[in-house]
Amino acid sequence: MTNLPTKLPTKPFVLNKDMLTMGGAFYPTGYAFILFPSEADAQQAAQQLAGTSNDMMLLTPQEILQKVAHVDGESQLVDLPSVGTEGATVKKYAMLAKDGHHALMIAAPDAEATERIMTVVRTLPYTYAQQYHMLAIEDLE
Repeated sequence: MTNLPTKLPTKPFVLNKDMLTMGGAFYPTGYAFILFPSEADAQQAAQQLAGTSNDMMLLTPQEILQKVAHVDGESQLVDLPSVGTEGATVKKYAMLAKDGHHALMIAAPDAEATERIMTVVRTLPYTYAQQYHMLAIEDLE
């Protein structure tokens, strides 16, 4: 693997109310959420996606567990409020994070942006990818 620059084109992850449903479930409409088996894979993806989006965040396993899945330490996953599949989706994120997976959360406001992102991601080892639409979560392959 090539040496990656130390400065990634990502910004720190900050969970804000626009990324949650009224019931408090994680639902960042207009974003793709992509998990990678290692930090190096996520960083490589971030480097290759530089310029694709000016809104890209790298999440560590700890951030996924604490800020997205609301898991503290080694505790079990809590049942999150959900009227759809978002609860099951977040549980999957938490299970992968417990195995050390990192995530990129990238603004993808339309199908064209999502396809540009996935064209790069498909060339790398990724584990799970989702696109959050207004009323649906789409599996990305």
